Amino acid sequence: MKSIFITGGARSGKSRFAEKQALKRGNKIIYIATAQALDEEMAHRISIHKKRRPDNWLTVEEPRYLSKVLDEIGTDEKYNGYDTILIDCMALLVSNWLPLESVEDTKSWDRLRADLLDEIKAMIEKMRAIHKNIIIVSNEVGLGLVPEYPLGRLYRDLLGEVNQIVAAAVDEAVFMVSGLPIKLK
Repeated sequence: MKSIFITGGARSGKSRFAEKQALKRGNKIIYIATAQALDEEMAHRISIHKKRRPDNWLTVEEPRYLSKVLDEIGTDEKYNGYDTILIDCMALLVSNWLPLESVEDTKSWDRLRADLLDEIKAMIEKMRAIHKNIIIVSNEVGLGLVPEYPLGRLYRDLLGEVNQIVAAAVDEAVFMVSGLPIKLK
């Protein structure tokens, strides 16, 4: 069993590459989607992703607590026979942890950071206990400008930290640029 982390910029080909990698590892795929259709544009994006997936893939939607889903996959017999788990994506998961409005109280940020990182560590623990291939997709947001607003900086910092933790925990890491994979690890 192998774990792969795939990161890159927006529209770099991460999800398509991840889907191809999943298909190389078997036909029975569990697709864990972290996106939420909070507006019409996002609902449209989600529908495009769904249409690309083969009918025999099982989709599980979970915006925040991947450790709970992975625990269920590891313990419930209904998931036996599935080859691979594809998680798409960590960038949306991190944004789902953020408050909808800017919060100036940095003590609440510290609590948010601690809770999120505890969840990521629990996710990795559950991931290691499952005997399936796991592919995790995320965005790389640390290559651009420093965000103008505090909440944007918090998001960038949290996602960067989450990406580092996940990348350190997997067997292989790939950076996508213009649809081309660059192996990092």
